[in-house]
Amino acid sequence: MLPAAILILLVLIALSIPVAAALGWLGLILGHFFTMMPVHRAIGDIFWQNSIEFLLVAIPMFVMLGEILLRSGIATRMYDAMAKWLSWLPGGLMHSNIGACALFAATSGSSVATAATIGTVAEPEMHKRKYNEPMFLGTIAAGGTLGILIPPSINLIVFGLLTNTSVSELYLAGFVPGLLLAGLFMATVIIACLYKPQWGGEKITYTWSEKIKSLVHLGPPILIFLVVVGSIYAGWATPTEAASLGVVAALILAAFHRSLSISMLKEVFKGTMRTTGIIMLIIVAAVFLNFVLSAIGLTTQLTDFIVGLGLGPLGTLLLIVAFYIILGCFMETFSMLITTATIVTPIVVSMGYDPVWFGILLMVLLETALITPPIGINLFVVQSIRSSGQLKDLMIGALPFVATMFAMIALLIAFPELALWLPQLFY
Repeated sequence: MLPAAILILLVLIALSIPVAAALGWLGLILGHFFTMMPVHRAIGDIFWQNSIEFLLVAIPMFVMLGEILLRSGIATRMYDAMAKWLSWLPGGLMHSNIGACALFAATSGSSVATAATIGTVAEPEMHKRKYNEPMFLGTIAAGGTLGILIPPSINLIVFGLLTNTSVSELYLAGFVPGLLLAGLFMATVIIACLYKPQWGGEKITYTWSEKIKSLVHLGPPILIFLVVVGSIYAGWATPTEAASLGVVAALILAAFHRSLSISMLKEVFKGTMRTTGIIMLIIVAAVFLNFVLSAIGLTTQLTDFIVGLGLGPLGTLLLIVAFYIILGCFMETFSMLITTATIVTPIVVSMGYDPVWFGILLMVLLETALITPPIGINLFVVQSIRSSGQLKDLMIGALPFVATMFAMIALLIAFPELALWLPQLFY
């Protein structure tokens, strides 16, 4: 049954059928052939009950927050400030790419939005400063992945919803691994540029006066981050309410910078509705598929099969990691999260692993899939903002960061405290 389900899904995706439609059709096909239940009659109830989930309201709020930061010019000023503070390192502006991605990720919650925004700002500098193109673009694609790990993350919200795991604990658990991964990315750039100094482009120098003046442009994203995350852990707001507070704070900052206008808001609303519609349709279609999988007993069968292999907790976990790495080469990450989280998480928890820890490990695996050829979505996002060049160059530039993510996965498995320390300390 499982091979048939995977084969049907891959065929539907290969036919260029939208992901949401592919998931819905897979649910209908499996329900028709493998169960006597009239699962098609449950579609309306499933769609309605899950679309009104209060936690999901946070998704359009975080999408809108990222749109406001982009359209108001706050992201551009943030990048310029990062460049002044980090460009002295071997690799120059490539560190600014990673640092700006980390900071933007801490406000937008989206990897695609992070890669697109920072890439739009940084790409002209690549040609101007004569950087190695594959490496430079690889830092944008890899840095953009931090959007699903560093809080507030839309993917962590969805994982928490699907697996009944505390979003607040997941957010706390994402801090240390997110910052550590950003540091590992920067270390990768330093090692590469020490080996090949010409990859680091032209050196840029700034005075201390210029650096100190630029700090004012780092203030807005940090302020928004404190409003969003601080309100959650102060007990003043839920993640959904905190996301709304972030939108209000971003609008106030846009007005302060005199970039708030009717035309800007139209673009913000248009981008928000487009992205939210895609995400929500995928979520409700995947929830329907999960309902069908439970109805036909596939979840239980898969759990029994994996447990019956007798690999032990570590062996089973490594098998699951290999499964996600392979699947990430062929499937879009959000769809992968939606379709597998409810099946795989109970297996991992039954082996004695913490669901919060696994949520963070899964986010790193999804990050890896974002830059893994041939379906790595961040690769296509960054390629779309280039003025010229082939996609294969970008794929080559992303490979060192894929290896860095593998190292991060190994660290999380060897030292679970990297993710669990803050939640345990706080709670």
